[in-house]
Amino acid sequence: MALALSAHAISGRVAAVVGAILLAIGTAGPVAHSALAAQPPSTISGGGVTLHSVNTGLPFGDRTFSGGARADAINNNCLACHSAGMVLTQPSLSRDDWQDEVNKMRNSYKAPIAQEDVPAIVEYLVNLSAERARASHR
Repeated sequence: MALALSAHAISGRVAAVVGAILLAIGTAGPVAHSALAAQPPSTISGGGVTLHSVNTGLPFGDRTFSGGARADAINNNCLACHSAGMVLTQPSLSRDDWQDEVNKMRNSYKAPIAQEDVPAIVEYLVNLSAERARASHR
């Protein structure tokens, strides 16, 4: 019985923490497009738990790639989970290796990548060194 009570108490606190986090996320304003600047900390309490947070404004940066259909495929499919910086730091791989990676994302990780976008994504990734050079000259 004590174990069930403990599990019940724990689940209640977990629910309170998750609720507080979701409340904090839902009431947060848009991210500032200025230099890094910490905002005053905020505190939220509930269910015997107190959370302290700091709001941080991040500098504005390119969040999408230009370059037509190939870039649209990357922007629409890959940037949902991966950052632009992560995409640009990938190693040079062969077309077959990139095809395998995209297939793994679709099949193993269940990424919602449209089949018609796969060739454009693979083409973009095969030519990643050119994309890196283009991004560094912006």
